[in-house]
Amino acid sequence: MIAIIPLVYLLSAVLFIVGIKLMSSPKTAVRGNLVGATGMLLAIIVTLFDPVIKGYLFISVGLIAGAVVGILMAQRVQMTAMPQMVGLLNGLGGGGSVLIAFSDLLHHSNQPIDTMIAVGVSGTIGAITFWGSLVAYAKLQELPQFKKPYALPQQQWINLALLILDFGLIGLLAMSHSMLAQVACYIAIGIVSSFLGIFLVNPIGGADMPVVISLMNSYSGIAGAATGFVLDNNALIIAGSLVGASGIILTQIMCKAMNRSLSNVLFGVMAGAGSNSNVEEIYANVRSTSPDDIAMILDGAQRVVIIPGYGMAVAQAQHAVKELSKTLEARGASVEYAIHPVAGRMPGHMNVLLAEADVSYDKLKEMDEINPTLDSVDVAIVIGANDVVNPSARLDPKSPIAGMPIIDVDKCRTVIVIKRSLSPGFAGIPNPLFAMPNTLMYYADGQKAVLDIVKAVKEL
Repeated sequence: MIAIIPLVYLLSAVLFIVGIKLMSSPKTAVRGNLVGATGMLLAIIVTLFDPVIKGYLFISVGLIAGAVVGILMAQRVQMTAMPQMVGLLNGLGGGGSVLIAFSDLLHHSNQPIDTMIAVGVSGTIGAITFWGSLVAYAKLQELPQFKKPYALPQQQWINLALLILDFGLIGLLAMSHSMLAQVACYIAIGIVSSFLGIFLVNPIGGADMPVVISLMNSYSGIAGAATGFVLDNNALIIAGSLVGASGIILTQIMCKAMNRSLSNVLFGVMAGAGSNSNVEEIYANVRSTSPDDIAMILDGAQRVVIIPGYGMAVAQAQHAVKELSKTLEARGASVEYAIHPVAGRMPGHMNVLLAEADVSYDKLKEMDEINPTLDSVDVAIVIGANDVVNPSARLDPKSPIAGMPIIDVDKCRTVIVIKRSLSPGFAGIPNPLFAMPNTLMYYADGQKAVLDIVKAVKEL
C-alpha cells in the first residue's frame, strides 16, 4: 500500500491540473470542479492508509464537523455574501497551516534545517493569511470598525520591520536545538505574522478588496505548499503550489484591471476610499425617469448593453435581467452584457450570477472587448454598478481611482442607471456619470425596477 500512495498522489495532481484547465471555460467549469474535487477525494482517501496514522477518531470528528459546516454554509450563505465566504475560507486555510506546522513541531524534535525553515514559513504565511483574510471579511461585511481604511504612521516601514523580524525568527527557529526554544520562536513568529497580516490589509480601501481576496487565496496556497514540505506530503505540495500560482496570476489580472501594481498590493498601500466633497455640485443636474419613459427609449433601440454590478447581486436581480434581455431580443434588439473584471466584490462575481440565471456566456463581453464599440450602443443599462463605470477614473487625474480602467458607458447614446439612491460605491466617491446629459436615473430596488421595465415594454 505504501508504494501505491505516491502513484495516487500523482493521479490526484493530474486531476487538479485537468480540473483547473476545464474551469477556464464556462461550458466545462462544472465538470472541472468535479474533476478537481475527485482528485482531492482520492488524495484524502489514500492518505488515510498512510502507516504514520495511528488513530482515526479525531480525523473522523474533523471530517464530519467540516462536512456539516460546509453543507450549512453552501445552503445558507447568500450569493451576495460569497466574497465574504471566500475570504473566510482563505483565512481558515491559512490558520490550518499554522496549526499543522505547530503540531508537527511539537511531535518531532531535532528535524533537519530545511524542515524547520518550512515550519517557520508555513507559520508565517499561514498567520498572515488568517488575520489578513479576517480583516478582508470584516471590510466586505462592512463592519463599522473596518469599513474605512486605516494606516498607522510610517505603515510601510512598520510592515517591512515586521517582515524582517519574521525572517530573523525563522532563522533562529531553524538553528535552535531545544524544543522550548523552537516553540518560543514559533509562537513569536505567529504573533509577529498576525500583526503583519492585519497591518497589510487594514489600510486597503473596500474598492480594492477583489484584489486582496485573490491575493489571500494565493497566500493560503503557498502556506499549504509549505505545510506539505513540513509533512513530506507531495499531494499537499502540488495542490498548494497550484493554488498559490493561480492566485498570483489572478491577482496580476485584477491589478491590471484596477491600475494597481503588485508591489502596491503586497505592501498594503493601495488606494483607499475617497471623499464626498462637491457632491451637491456634481449632482446638480441629475435627472430621474420612470419605467414607462425607459420603455419608450428601449422601443427604438437596436443595440442594448447591460452593465451589472454589486447592486444587482444585492437585489438578486439576475433573473429579472435575463427576462428583460429576452423581452428586448423578442422585439429585435441586440442585447449584450459588459463585464468589468472587478465588478462586485470578488473576481468573476457577475459571471457567476448571470450563469445562475442561464444567461448565455457568449453574450458576456469583457471590458477590453466592448469598450471600443460603446459609442454605437443605443441604450446602456447600469444595474447597481458604480465605481467600474465612474468616468472620474478617466477624466479626473486627482480622483482616488484615477487611471483605473472602467467600462466607458458615458460614451453610449443613452444611459439608464438603476440605483436605490445617489450613494457612492465601495470607493466612497461620487460618480459624475449620474449627472451627464445622456444619463437618466431610475431610483428603485434592482429586481423591482427591472421587472417594472419589462412590464412597461410588454405593454407598448
